[in-house]
Amino acid sequence: MTTLNPLPRAVALACLALASEAATAQSSGEAIREVVVTATRNSKSVDKIPGAVSVISQKELEAQYLLADDPSAALAIYIPGYAPSRQKMSSTGESLRGRSTLILLDGVPQTNPLRGGMREGYVADTAIIERVEVINGASAMQGMGATGGIVNYITKSPKAEGTTQTVNVRMSSQLRHDSLDWKTGYTLQHKSGDFDLMAFGSIQQRGLGYDGNGRPLGIESVQGDTMDAQGTDLFFKIGKNFGDQRLQLTLNRFRMEGDGDYKPVDDDFAAGIPTSATPGTPPGAPPRNKVETSSLEYRHNDLLGGSFNAQIFKQNFASLYGATNTSTFQDTAIAPKGALYDQSEVVADKYGAKLTYVRPNTAIEGLELTAGLDYLRDRTKQWLAGTGRTWVPTLDFTSLAPFSQLEYEIGPLTVRGGVRHESAKLNVDTYTTLAAYGSRLVQGGERSFSKNVKNIGAVWRFSQNWSAFVVSAEGFGLPDVGLVLRAVNKPGQSVDKLFDMEPVITRNKEIGVNWRGAMGSLGASFYDSRSKLGSALRVNSAGIGQLDRVPTTVRGWEVSGELRATKQFSAFGSYARTMGKTATAAGAPLDVALGARSQGPDKLVAGANWQFMPKATVRLQATTLFDRDINIGRTVGTSNLEEHFNGYTLMDLAASYDTPWGKLGVGMENLADRQYIGYYPQSVSYKDPSAHFAGRGRTLSVSLARSF
Repeated sequence: MTTLNPLPRAVALACLALASEAATAQSSGEAIREVVVTATRNSKSVDKIPGAVSVISQKELEAQYLLADDPSAALAIYIPGYAPSRQKMSSTGESLRGRSTLILLDGVPQTNPLRGGMREGYVADTAIIERVEVINGASAMQGMGATGGIVNYITKSPKAEGTTQTVNVRMSSQLRHDSLDWKTGYTLQHKSGDFDLMAFGSIQQRGLGYDGNGRPLGIESVQGDTMDAQGTDLFFKIGKNFGDQRLQLTLNRFRMEGDGDYKPVDDDFAAGIPTSATPGTPPGAPPRNKVETSSLEYRHNDLLGGSFNAQIFKQNFASLYGATNTSTFQDTAIAPKGALYDQSEVVADKYGAKLTYVRPNTAIEGLELTAGLDYLRDRTKQWLAGTGRTWVPTLDFTSLAPFSQLEYEIGPLTVRGGVRHESAKLNVDTYTTLAAYGSRLVQGGERSFSKNVKNIGAVWRFSQNWSAFVVSAEGFGLPDVGLVLRAVNKPGQSVDKLFDMEPVITRNKEIGVNWRGAMGSLGASFYDSRSKLGSALRVNSAGIGQLDRVPTTVRGWEVSGELRATKQFSAFGSYARTMGKTATAAGAPLDVALGARSQGPDKLVAGANWQFMPKATVRLQATTLFDRDINIGRTVGTSNLEEHFNGYTLMDLAASYDTPWGKLGVGMENLADRQYIGYYPQSVSYKDPSAHFAGRGRTLSVSLARSF
């Protein structure tokens, strides 16, 4: 067990205490900044939404990106219940409150629940993101997949009249010859009356990283790595207002691909040496992500006494994994056993439509109606790109979901409740499994379900600055049926018999209190999230994968606060405690702690911002992850459930200065050059010699953005 640095805990508690003092001293005459979100399908102040809703502002994102150009790292800093970043292309283990996260880009779904490849964390360049809206806890407002919550990335739009061009350059290094990362981008913004346009293009090259002991970090050559990689992004948004109406087109094309200049070196666990890398060329094509997202949106702000929004969208996602000679890929008809290297690719094509109508004062004063209809068509498959073989057949999913939401506001009380009726079907054609499973012919078929997903909650603003909420909300997701379909090795099977299409319904009950004033904010909440029919993949004695419906419960509490003591100084802090439990089998007691694949450790974040000169700001922050030792001596079949994690504290320093030549930023990630093994590699992969990854050591970043 490690002894953790008490500094961040002390700073966080001091921040929260100061925020509490500020709340007590807050005068009624001071202005309060209103925070509005759109992830609930309607622009709404967070003070009127039951639940824990967070908004990461552009200013906060810019400060974090000075340290690391990593979207998940920003979420881990600003969202208390979000698990630590993997620092890899794979997002396995990056959960929200112990459950799955639905990731959106301007409301367009980016996650792939039918065959989760865990690559949805990199779908757009961080430079085009204006803010991030996060709904913590189960929600069905945006469709399936949000059993833990929703992360909606909102892209930038022109704000000021005229034409502005911006060139930005970012470089980071650990002062070694092959550790240089660089990125450059160009932004064009134009706004003239009712017309606006934004265009962006970027190119990025990432080098190799080093740990706190100066050793090269391990390359994840199969699941994908952000090191030794390159990326590009092309973004275009054009909009036109017609009085109360607006038409907007958004296009984004994102690429990230490994260079294949390094190969992994196994760890020496006994000697305490983590997985590393050495120059060399891994077999096959390097891992890559290719994501194309487009949407056409129409808004009418005065239609029959309400507002109407229609969005049609399309997303093409292709995620290639690195080559491996795993026994699963072997086929003696192609190559001798053990000699065949192949690599899989998840391909998911989505298109759909979202219709939303909001009418205030419906029937009676203060009653707001939100109603709409969602349509989604998702075609996902997983194939072996080297030989063209099918691993997971095409999963053709269609969903149609009408929904309605009522909100009644009377004085300081807002009550909200609604229901979404989800009707979905999944078609799978007849296919043949890989030779490793006996080349079994599996008859296709159709599975379907129909469910009502509900929510109800209330917010009471019992003083000018204080509010309390209570909410019960359901979210739903689908079991990863692709894992079952690809592993059939018994003859005479059919899609109708292989898995249960019943969705995973998660109900989140939460109670919380918030204070927001001109001097800062303070919030605390406790939640209880339960799914009676969760899903766990089991492989029976016949070698056929099956989804056992195992209940899961996650309880936790979170507290966060910000103090804006003066115009020049602010401090922030948060603490999250997550406690997830499940069972070893259906009907068994819930006495098994959720592992690192599902939930993060207890986490403390603290920091401060100081504007020490009119145009200069410095930021110091620290993150502490606490020790976690679970399921000692517990096994299920041949699976060992025991996990051990020695926590650690990381500190970061960032500064920015508005120079005559542009905005200069300097960041120092892992300021103390701490040597550590990441949370997920410690807990899940501690005995896997190819995946015992250390985290980045001290890293210097410099950026410059100039507008003209």
